[in-house]
Amino acid sequence: MPTYRYSAYDSKGSLKKGRIEAPGTQQAAESLAVQGLVVVDMSEDSGSKRKSTVRSLSLDDHETFCRSLSTYLKAGLPLSEALKLLEKQGGKRLGLLYGSLRQAVEGGRRLSSSLRDAGCFDENLCSMVESGERGGTLDEVLTQAVGLFSMQASLRRRLQTAMTYPAIMMVVGLGVVAFLMTYVVPKVAVLFSDMGRALPIPTRILMGLSRAFQAMGFPMLLAVLVLFILVKSGRLKIKMPFFRGIRNNIIVSLVCSNLGSLLRSGIPLVQALRMSAVLDPRKDRWMAIADQVKGGLRFEKALEKDGTFDEDLVYFVRIGEIGGDLAGALEQIAQTRWDRARASMDRMANLIEPVMVLFLGLVVGFVVVAILLPIFDISSFVR
Repeated sequence: MPTYRYSAYDSKGSLKKGRIEAPGTQQAAESLAVQGLVVVDMSEDSGSKRKSTVRSLSLDDHETFCRSLSTYLKAGLPLSEALKLLEKQGGKRLGLLYGSLRQAVEGGRRLSSSLRDAGCFDENLCSMVESGERGGTLDEVLTQAVGLFSMQASLRRRLQTAMTYPAIMMVVGLGVVAFLMTYVVPKVAVLFSDMGRALPIPTRILMGLSRAFQAMGFPMLLAVLVLFILVKSGRLKIKMPFFRGIRNNIIVSLVCSNLGSLLRSGIPLVQALRMSAVLDPRKDRWMAIADQVKGGLRFEKALEKDGTFDEDLVYFVRIGEIGGDLAGALEQIAQTRWDRARASMDRMANLIEPVMVLFLGLVVGFVVVAILLPIFDISSFVR
């Protein structure tokens, strides 16, 4: 959205100069007229042509933005001054983005509308900010958003940490197997082929695997890479019960945490349900629950009727509705499920380490045995 420089007279006859962001000159003039200003000159600000190139913000960026802005507002700074400080601290990447937000706010636009126009802020944050603007609690809403993004960022870091060691071990394992099959075994196979004796079964298996790996090694590695990409992108779901349990706990934790934050910021339950549904791959069930709640059914009854949610979730929602603190109940559910997921991921990480070591030991041990058996056979034959 372009920014315009203007000169205008106020009701006292004083000349005012400034900038305003608007779709066009007519809309800019109308906005200034609402403020009681009579425009005498207006031109597009050449600096406004420097557009922000930020297309998306990370969870850490969202958290930092909300935390800093909330701190400045609680300290008593006006919104435009708070955004100006963020603009100076944002560096090359985020400075232009925060500068465009400041210009929009100084031009009379709401912060929530400016966030949506930027196109890189989370829609939940935009709705929470809009609710905070209506209720005059913008700083409190931003603090709630900090907790929401902090939890999501913590979850992502936890998952990355849990999967780093297995990934390293897998790469090392594949490297060891590739080295043995393409370098060690072929050299030994040449020696064994001149023996003129029948080789032991493990040795024949090893030599067959080596030939297969030499012929199909690249396609096999490519298949492993494709499999890794599919799992990482979410296109291929892990069906094992253990992983499914972790995944379900994570999804419920994210949805309930988001729901609780939205409700605390004053957003109605039906709207909050529809906004939070995007966090669940099975978002249709949340949309159906939202429709039922809109039709007059209690949230607890809608969850129970769906039949796919655990009893503890239904129970906590029931207690929250009866006690008048549904947001608090949802946040408690989110924390409980997050603790379960974290404990499961810790157990998984502790289990994967010995399994990987055992796997590598078996592979190397099999190769050693397959190579030594013919040597022992030769020794016994010579004797």
